[in-house]
Amino acid sequence: MTVVVTGGTKGIGLAIAERLARPEEPLLLAYRSDDAAAEAAKMRLAPTGAKVTTIRADVGQIEGAAAVMTAATDIAEGPIHLVHSAAMIYPTSLLQADLAKFTQAIQINGLSLLYLVQKAAPLLQRGSSIVFISSAGARTAQPNYGALGAGKALAESLVRYLVPELAPMGVRINAVAPGLVDTTSVAGMVGGEDAAQRALERAARTNPSGRISRDSDYAALVEFLLSPDAEFIQGQVIHANGGAYVSA
Repeated sequence: MTVVVTGGTKGIGLAIAERLARPEEPLLLAYRSDDAAAEAAKMRLAPTGAKVTTIRADVGQIEGAAAVMTAATDIAEGPIHLVHSAAMIYPTSLLQADLAKFTQAIQINGLSLLYLVQKAAPLLQRGSSIVFISSAGARTAQPNYGALGAGKALAESLVRYLVPELAPMGVRINAVAPGLVDTTSVAGMVGGEDAAQRALERAARTNPSGRISRDSDYAALVEFLLSPDAEFIQGQVIHANGGAYVSA
């Protein structure tokens, strides 16, 4: 099994990569800009015995997506699996958004899924699985979340439209939407560490399950969707959030 994880050197992507790492199996982590985090991720994953490779590329650009899949070609052993976790945090209202920056966010958070799948096509085999990491914000409007939520909503639609093309090839595509996770991105979204802590505490307090998401909640689900046991699951968006947003 060869696994490609975009956004795989930090936060949710790194937690998923750690869950999927297997001794002697190729694991490619794509990241956009933080070289130090990429090196730290390789060190963190070293005890797993996985053959970890990193590549710096902007998957929001067609050329960047192509570079990731070229790197995957160089290391691939057996069916390739793609977990697309890369995201651009741009907290803004829609009416006040910088349109150039908003467009960039939509490309990274949404269109990049199509870029990656197209460029991965030569590597996809029967049994390959693609998992997009989405968010409840794709279906529930939240303040200053439009650049991320709208992009992920676009990608969720692409997941559904890709099923009729991928399923006959024996390739699966689905999405996983974690609940709020305690990562550095929360502070970037809500405006600082203090605000992030308040948001996390509020999310835990109001969640029907009484807590926020743990890494294992969504990483185990991704692991399942990449396994042969999930071969008949297609085009689904599965929320691993403890019941948040079920009721008003």
